[in-house]
Amino acid sequence: MWASGTPFTSAAYLKFGTTGAWLGSAATAIVNPTHGFWVSLAGNTSLVSVVDTLVVFGECAIGIALILGLATRFAGVMGTLLMVLLYVSNWSFANGPFNEQFMYGLGAVAIVMTGAGAYALDTVVAKLSIANRIPAVKYALG
Repeated sequence: MWASGTPFTSAAYLKFGTTGAWLGSAATAIVNPTHGFWVSLAGNTSLVSVVDTLVVFGECAIGIALILGLATRFAGVMGTLLMVLLYVSNWSFANGPFNEQFMYGLGAVAIVMTGAGAYALDTVVAKLSIANRIPAVKYALG
């Protein structure tokens, strides 16, 4: 909840924050080729509530998992997916193709590739019998 008491909603971002920007484009120009999709998504209130839940839960879950070092590779994959969606929806190339979402996505890819460190909870969970029986669990942990 914001200070005004209204809950979070992504509808305004989907309508007005997805126009995109290009070098030398006017501030009112719509340059994002996917803008129509995001606006139509914003018009569907049931889907907006699903998107709102996924954004809030996803950001919190990814952050907590990475801080704790638990399911590190899975959190990295989900973080990469989130950054790709934000990169495509934002479509801001006014300062070049390497914006915040691109750089955060690269960081998430690095986490996927390297996994957790020696002091993460993944190393503790990896020693449990379930991780030894199911190889996918061990890989997802990092």
